[in-house]
Amino acid sequence: MNGWTLSPALGWPAGVALAVIMTACAIAEIVIHIRQRSASDETAASCVRRTLICLLTAVAVLTPSTVAETTSKAVNATDIVIAIDTTSSMAVKDATYGDATTISRLDAAKDAIHDLTKAYPAASFSAMSFGASASLDVPLTPDTLAIDNWADTLSVEPTTTSSGSSLDTPLDKLLLTLKDIRQRHQNDTIVLFLISDGEQTSTTTRRTYSSLRRYLDDALVLGAGSTTGGQIPADGSDDSPDGQETWVTDPTTGQPGISKLSPDTLSTIADELSGTAVMLDATHTATDSLPKASKTWRTTSTAKTRQRTTPVVWPIAIAIAALLAWEFGAWVGMSRRLL
Repeated sequence: MNGWTLSPALGWPAGVALAVIMTACAIAEIVIHIRQRSASDETAASCVRRTLICLLTAVAVLTPSTVAETTSKAVNATDIVIAIDTTSSMAVKDATYGDATTISRLDAAKDAIHDLTKAYPAASFSAMSFGASASLDVPLTPDTLAIDNWADTLSVEPTTTSSGSSLDTPLDKLLLTLKDIRQRHQNDTIVLFLISDGEQTSTTTRRTYSSLRRYLDDALVLGAGSTTGGQIPADGSDDSPDGQETWVTDPTTGQPGISKLSPDTLSTIADELSGTAVMLDATHTATDSLPKASKTWRTTSTAKTRQRTTPVVWPIAIAIAALLAWEFGAWVGMSRRLL
């Protein structure tokens, strides 16, 4: 349904303030004309003209606009694919992100995702998580709020389902996802963000990520954790219900295992993707070395109906211009008579 509304281009505080000032000027013009009409050469037409200029300007700064419902949306031709490691080692609390506060690796990854949606507000996002298996959790969408909500609900997989960390687990799912995006949007800029601690505990040899390069324009591998490492909570949290901390045990030593960030592994994966690796810490965040977004835009349809506001100021601008031209002509005529 179409309708009308006011949507000040300068914002409500500035718009209302200017509208009040111009309305006050219009009232002052009328009052001064009435009080001084016997001693002034201002005609009634001049008073009306100047009053209208003030009033029309007051309306213009409030920016009258039409409101229409639409399902179309202009999005930047940048497609962001996020793959996040949710293996049990991501629960280790040895990570920092932007400051010295120690948090879990998964929480650092969540903060990184929120920074990415802020850095690319008009892009489209697809999100997947991987542990024992990979799952495409959010298909490609321009709804950044959906990605933020997805990130907030992420949790590490139970240690009982883990059979060892394998960093190539998301490869097949990524290959299918990236291929599909490239086929549907051939001219888009496609960027992959892989977030992990780089730990590879599986006995199988990791497959290379180089097969993804043909579908990518850039990639950024983000490392969460520290090289000092930490113990892995057995239940995905270091706060046990009975107050006793329980940790994943290393079967070779019988002692709590230590999980460490592997910058070398993550840098190797970044090289395979022809991308960049950034280790998240107190001074490095996901916004470091961000790949460039596309300079082109495209229109897409969304399931959610939105309201589109279109300013309609041009009729008022034409009327003000005509009145100003009239005022200038009257001023020129008066100046000649006074010569």
